[in-house]
Amino acid sequence: MQLLEMKWTEVAKLSRDVPVVIPIAALEQHGPHMPVFTDSLLLGEVVRRVSEPLQGRVLFAPLLWLGNSHHHLDFPGTVSASPRVYLDMLIDLAESFLVHGFRRLVLLNGHGGNIVPAQQAFFELRQRYRSRTDLLLLSTTYWTAGGNPNEADPSFRQTQMGHACEWETSMMLRIQQQLVGDSAATDVDWGRAFAPANRAWVTPDRTALGHIGYPQSASADKGETLFRVFAAGVVALLERVIAWDGKEWDA
Repeated sequence: MQLLEMKWTEVAKLSRDVPVVIPIAALEQHGPHMPVFTDSLLLGEVVRRVSEPLQGRVLFAPLLWLGNSHHHLDFPGTVSASPRVYLDMLIDLAESFLVHGFRRLVLLNGHGGNIVPAQQAFFELRQRYRSRTDLLLLSTTYWTAGGNPNEADPSFRQTQMGHACEWETSMMLRIQQQLVGDSAATDVDWGRAFAPANRAWVTPDRTALGHIGYPQSASADKGETLFRVFAAGVVALLERVIAWDGKEWDA
């Protein structure tokens, strides 16, 4: 069910145990070869594929294209909400559904910079409703929700999501090939991390071109594999949300 297509009277008739999925993405630079709307376009396709097998059992909110992308602001075309503003926006979005009585909310993310804010927003919201025992507040990112593309296709060079990389470039080649520039753009390695510490960074600290990963290895066929694997992982998670008995934690 797509909220944007429904009348309020139709929403009012829904069971309050119907999961509500709030897709969140971004509008930001994606290197010299990918459109700035990449994250939102890719998440939109994931949502389309996920909604088909779950028809009538999950309520999908419209995709939120504004994300936490301040680390990309050195590159023109990036539009971002500052971290605290973004946190408050996510909390208000989710709380609107709580006000209407819905109890199972899922932030479905499609942008790396939204991961920590989404988790923090729902952490704060849970404290606000700490006396409630009937709430399920989940945040997940489509490429970590389940499934391993490398098992489905060992030819993948990457084993994790980058930025305008083999994975994202392949997915864009699958759905909007005309928006992809030279997909043989220079490969950019991840570099050495500072684990076990977490370094604060902005994008130019890591890449002068704006992308990270191996777009030279991208293909539309790989894109189809990625969409299939990622959508299946999200569907499996939402099936668990639908089946939640109101008590289990990790079962």
